[in-house]
Amino acid sequence: MARTVRGAKLLITGAASGMGRSYAERAVAEGAGSVTLWDRDGDALARTTDELGRAARGRTIVRGDVVDLGEMGAIAKHAQKVRKEIGTPDVLINNAGIVRGNRYFWETDNGDDTRTTMRVNALAPMYVAREFLPGMIADAYREKRVVNIASAAGTLGNPRMAAYAASKAALIGWSDSLRVELDQAGHTNVKVTTVTPSYISTGMFAGATGPLLAPVLEPEYVVDRVWRSMLRGDPLVELPRSVRLSRALRALLPTRVFDVVVGEGFGVYRSMQGFTGRR
Repeated sequence: MARTVRGAKLLITGAASGMGRSYAERAVAEGAGSVTLWDRDGDALARTTDELGRAARGRTIVRGDVVDLGEMGAIAKHAQKVRKEIGTPDVLINNAGIVRGNRYFWETDNGDDTRTTMRVNALAPMYVAREFLPGMIADAYREKRVVNIASAAGTLGNPRMAAYAASKAALIGWSDSLRVELDQAGHTNVKVTTVTPSYISTGMFAGATGPLLAPVLEPEYVVDRVWRSMLRGDPLVELPRSVRLSRALRALLPTRVFDVVVGEGFGVYRSMQGFTGRR
């Protein structure tokens, strides 16, 4: 793909605020042909769509759809609308996610928290990608990108966020499998990038503390790293680099030793104790 997304069609989920909005701003700044924003918060989405539309000054079509990604039927309905009005996206960024934290698993809402978390974080990216992948594959002469925003939490267990960690582990497994499948089938025009960041200071993880060697990340830094990796078609983005170290230690150390050295010693297992999230 070119060094920018100039002229490309993008679809970004969870785009009304936070990281999703930041990716949309980057797309508009680079002169994307169109940017479609999906979010369930209608008011925030309307504001973001209006502000980005004015910033685009007619160079980029900015459109927003209110979509609850926890409803699989809504995904199919709005995907059909996108294909009809804009066409198949060149870049799909599965950014939307939710977290219900600071409680042990048995203290959560009798399965509802788990069900919603798995639907939005794990199932929705699969359903969204499935809607658009046939069109992406068919356009064999144009580079396409699928970016799946997972989490470092999906690479190791973490207390007080069991369902979230499970949903992101599922997303990582599916995303990397999809990457290999596309390569194996010869659809090399479609590149999949899996992103596993630690905590980011967007408000989603307000109150959480960065473990040793994994400070809370600034959104601008994450957006720039993910964006450049997406354009190159990199398969995996781990932020910060200590995420890779923790994975290596998890493979090398006996489980109880890992618990003591990394979980307790690095502070990973205490990182969610002060979590409040967005108010």
